[in-house]
Amino acid sequence: MFASSQRTYGYRRVHAELLRRGVRVDDELVRRLMRTAGLMPVQVKPRRGLTVADRVTGPIPDLVRRDFTAPAPGAKLVGDITQVNTGEGPLFLATVIDCYSKSVLGWSVEDKYNAGLVCAAMTMAAGRIQLPQGAIFHSDRGSQYTSYDFARLLREEGVRQSVGRTGICFDNSMAESFFGKFKTEWVHHRSFSTREEARREIIKFIEGFYNPRRLHSGLGYRTPFEVLNEWFTDQQAA
Repeated sequence: MFASSQRTYGYRRVHAELLRRGVRVDDELVRRLMRTAGLMPVQVKPRRGLTVADRVTGPIPDLVRRDFTAPAPGAKLVGDITQVNTGEGPLFLATVIDCYSKSVLGWSVEDKYNAGLVCAAMTMAAGRIQLPQGAIFHSDRGSQYTSYDFARLLREEGVRQSVGRTGICFDNSMAESFFGKFKTEWVHHRSFSTREEARREIIKFIEGFYNPRRLHSGLGYRTPFEVLNEWFTDQQAA
């Protein structure tokens, strides 16, 4: 399971996975065995920000104020953009993450760094689940997110827009945290010859590993899709 996680799981997640499979073992034993076997998870590398503030942006409030909890799926969403380097040049990934389940509900991968990138990710998220009334989308104050096209899309979807302060990463720390995991666990220890190769690996990480398989300590060592599906199942049974 350490290998199947692409060398990303530390002893706590390996221990949680063993318990899910019915193997009763002490977490300290798992830690010692992994250390003896030289199984060390990949480490975090610094992330270079891509935020370029729009100097003509009107007043958009911060409706989140670093509270990334939510009462239901889709009630509070966060987004950000990161760059993946390839032998053919950069590729850009925009995400829309659900604060309730930590699921990546929307994503877009393009070689262009513009408003269309973030609009495509938001459109996917809105098509994946029904967003509740009063839903919030929160991001940094980058020009893609404060563009006219993106603001219009949010209005059409009935979503309230929220932004943090320029240069304050903690104001969008949940979105930043996802990219930290993505870069550490899937990108920094490999190289991509082409944009298509990188695109396939990005999709594999999000839809093949992160959403359906990656255990989160903040979710009680469950996966994002488990939490999301459990909520909808409970609603149908109510």
